[in-house]
Amino acid sequence: MKKFYTMVSANKVDEGYAIQLDGKTVQTPLKQDLVAPTQALADAIVQEWSAQDEDVKPDTMPLSQILITAIDKIRDRDAITDNMMKYLDTDLVCYWAKKPPELAAKQKEVWGRWVKWFDEHFEVPLYTTKKIEAMKQEEEAHKRVWNYIEALDDYYFTLLHILTSLTGSIVVSLAFCEEEITPEEVFNVVKLEELFKSEIYNEDVHGAAPNEEKDRENLQKELAAASQFLELVNAE
Repeated sequence: MKKFYTMVSANKVDEGYAIQLDGKTVQTPLKQDLVAPTQALADAIVQEWSAQDEDVKPDTMPLSQILITAIDKIRDRDAITDNMMKYLDTDLVCYWAKKPPELAAKQKEVWGRWVKWFDEHFEVPLYTTKKIEAMKQEEEAHKRVWNYIEALDDYYFTLLHILTSLTGSIVVSLAFCEEEITPEEVFNVVKLEELFKSEIYNEDVHGAAPNEEKDRENLQKELAAASQFLELVNAE
């Protein structure tokens, strides 16, 4: 849409800091007030809106988009939780290759670290497989992850949902919410097989395929935005 405002501000309200355009509070698609829980997040969102040129481009305002998702989708928490829980049985880090042995070793090194993290954090084993068929994790694992998700506030819940869908791994997404894994480490987990193949095909010399390069850039941007949102939502 065309930029229609001249001034962006954050106004203190009971719920936090309302993002306003020319003195009028921004409305989400579901007609809810766009209110940030901390001043630090509000200030960053104000900067996103202020940086727009003639056209307002939502994809250049990742923090605003995460906050809007948190405000509008909170009504569907149970359904979203059900969907996230499905990833526990199909998690990226639980399905390892048999060959080549170099790839299998890399998966054991990189993915195995987060399988171990899950075991220790939730005090229940997370199984891995080298078979194609889907497996079922222990019911106790499902129960403990469900209870963890239920206890999350709306903002952490939203980040977990976004990251799980983005990465295909609820395990690394849980670690992200616990600030146990960096965006760079998440990227290496998600792109492990792709990066392994890139070494074989000498991408350092020839470069990646345009679509793969674009996909990597988008993933890195979304992970960086999620990390920034987590930092700002926790700011004093």
